[in-house]
Amino acid sequence: MSKLEVDTIAPQSGTTVTLGESGDTITVPSGATLDTSNSTVTLPDGSVSNAKLANSSITLNGNSVSLGGSASIASGMFRNIIINGDMSIAQRGTSTSGVTTTDGYYACDRFYTQTDTGTWTISQSTDTPSGQGFSKSLKLDCTSAGTSNADEVGIRYKVEGQNVQYLKYGTSSADSLTLSFWIKTNLTGTYTVAFKNVSSVQERIVSFEYTVSSANTWEKKTITLPGDTSQALENTNNSEFEIYWYFSAAFGTGVTNTWQNYSSNFLSNGSLPGLGGSTDDEVYITGVQLEAGTTASDFEFLPYDVNLQRCQRYYELCDGNRVVGTSYSSTLYCNQIRFSVTKRASPTITIQNNTTTFTVFYNGGFDASQTWNTDTQNTDYFNINMTNTRATGFIGPGSDLFIANSEL
Repeated sequence: MSKLEVDTIAPQSGTTVTLGESGDTITVPSGATLDTSNSTVTLPDGSVSNAKLANSSITLNGNSVSLGGSASIASGMFRNIIINGDMSIAQRGTSTSGVTTTDGYYACDRFYTQTDTGTWTISQSTDTPSGQGFSKSLKLDCTSAGTSNADEVGIRYKVEGQNVQYLKYGTSSADSLTLSFWIKTNLTGTYTVAFKNVSSVQERIVSFEYTVSSANTWEKKTITLPGDTSQALENTNNSEFEIYWYFSAAFGTGVTNTWQNYSSNFLSNGSLPGLGGSTDDEVYITGVQLEAGTTASDFEFLPYDVNLQRCQRYYELCDGNRVVGTSYSSTLYCNQIRFSVTKRASPTITIQNNTTTFTVFYNGGFDASQTWNTDTQNTDYFNINMTNTRATGFIGPGSDLFIANSEL
């Protein structure tokens, strides 16, 4: 075999150098390095087969592709398990005041709040960490003081089981997860975040501490949790994986750092700073990202319309001006309203401001205050009907919005 030793191969003309001909195999010996940092290498389709590539050895448009043990691609779309982690969507309104023990969804979509001590205003805020690309945050502001750590104050996020099957929980190959988020609060100290596998076979939990070092200052926190090899995540459209941030709690014996059979005592370390004991107390959170792997990548920003559609799977405001229907019979008017996106499950249908009547218009006049009822409903649409003796006419339009609620 011939051996050619040179320092540089340069093209005779132009800027392209061709190695070999079609059908040839070019071998890079073990221990040798192919340095392409200052050049571009074009590989034909199918030309890399059974290759051994070092971890993080490939970069696509500035995004790392991690390869090793089990392959994971950080540049993939929708790597963030969290929906609306940038708090940009607030279909329920941007602020609700006077919130006490009525836990639920307020302001920013998909984030469930618990405020069981004190009175709170929950809002979508424009206070965000500088230079990070965020325009909104979720804010909990105590407006009437309760007693610190006399009850729970926190935020919860719920994930459908069918969206996290790729994590391979319940097997020896269960993936690690990394949670990252930005937080700002007036009380420094050690807080807890917990992760729950909501299995009907055996609920499981792993929890961690993190420290807020500077008051009223945005800080980024990153927490990596191991995969749960003992219990699978059930493959349903129900809440099967949950995250709990607690800022005040009347319980807790400490965090686990590893997966354990569930006990509520593992949700808190038992000595939280205790938001809710003063009207100075407030907390902001944004940039919430949960992704497979042991490294926190840059936050995955999605277009506003994509983010909205993902939120509408769980909650949608249906424009009352779409409520225009015709007579179904001599005594019944009916209209079908289709959702913008398919719902997680058949939703509960209500209407803003508790409006119970609509108007039926007909040739020459109208009948006001006609009571409406829901008829058929499923994950794609619902029907409303009204009893009326007019032979012809049509319903609406209405000024209020129908609410389709299919939240976890």
